[in-house]
Amino acid sequence: EPNSLNTAPAITYSIKFLAEKEKININDPIVFLPADHYIADEKRFLETLQTAIKDTENNIGTIGIKPETPHIGFGYIEKGEKKGSYFQAINFKEKPDQKKAEEYLKSKKYVWNSGIYILNIKTFAQETKKLSPEIFKFLKKDFKNFLENFPKMPKISFDYAISEKSQKVIIFENEFGWADIGSFDNLMEVLSKRNKMKSKHIGINSKNISVLSTNKKLIATIEVDNLGIVENMDSILIYKKGKSEKVKEITNYLKKQNIQELENNLIVYRPWGKYEILIEQATLKVKKITVYPGEKLSLQSHLHRIEHWIVIKGVALVINGDKKIILNENESTFIPAMTKHRLENLGKINLELIEVQTGNYLAEDDIKRYDDIYNRNQ
Repeated sequence: EPNSLNTAPAITYSIKFLAEKEKININDPIVFLPADHYIADEKRFLETLQTAIKDTENNIGTIGIKPETPHIGFGYIEKGEKKGSYFQAINFKEKPDQKKAEEYLKSKKYVWNSGIYILNIKTFAQETKKLSPEIFKFLKKDFKNFLENFPKMPKISFDYAISEKSQKVIIFENEFGWADIGSFDNLMEVLSKRNKMKSKHIGINSKNISVLSTNKKLIATIEVDNLGIVENMDSILIYKKGKSEKVKEITNYLKKQNIQELENNLIVYRPWGKYEILIEQATLKVKKITVYPGEKLSLQSHLHRIEHWIVIKGVALVINGDKKIILNENESTFIPAMTKHRLENLGKINLELIEVQTGNYLAEDDIKRYDDIYNRNQ
């Protein structure tokens, strides 16, 4: 997406692309799946999805998860009449309190809202025109104008914009070890079930403590109960279990106070790979850079800093001024300030190298790009 505006604009963008660029049939089923979900039984999930694809037709299908516990971290959907392989959806419910969640579970009339949707272009256009005209007016534009005006679209979820108002939502109910890992509580629950919680933790008279440490640092607790602890090299979060979704309040605070940890993480992901900051001082910065197979950085230069690259894994193709160099493991090159340079991975495995920067100004905005395959601005 040109901008992050929640799921309704994202789905609209996908629909527009499939209709105008891929030119699919308006009755072809399209599946939208959130990326932060865990599915244990993939076979059963695919069987459920295939049934939904076959039977949704001109409705809006969704996968409803049969609740196992009175979970307060998920939204719920109330089931209506059963028609063949699906139930009619009656009501969408926000994340409930504990008492209400227990009522939902006991009634057996509710499913967890997975956020997985199946629909076609025809149904999407009809329902958007009727229920969300402020989005439909963007859908009517040609693709070029749609993209140019995308940032002006309302920031709203597909649930709020369409599905909660629509009379055409149907539910395909099943259970396949599903979890929404959008919160630390849910993530730790999944990791615990999979026996993947390998963080070092010593608890003295401590109960129900979950620890997630990026570098597997030793975490010690004394006389505390019911806590989640997340260590991510440059930040530590400690929260009472069941309250991890309030991390949004922390991010809002960081935004208001313009605190750098919100954006300047020690591990930064780029289209070509990622880099990890190992040492950061006023006139010295050391990074570990990973370039994925077949990817390359922009052709660039820096006004204020010099760089020294040392390959530790893989083979690098380097442009350094007017020279092209192949660097193998344990080989290096020195890049003076204001010198055009580029790094490329021609191999089949990740390229890893250490970059040592020195200079009086080492911020990431000291970069002039001459050529970039990802079309990024300077």
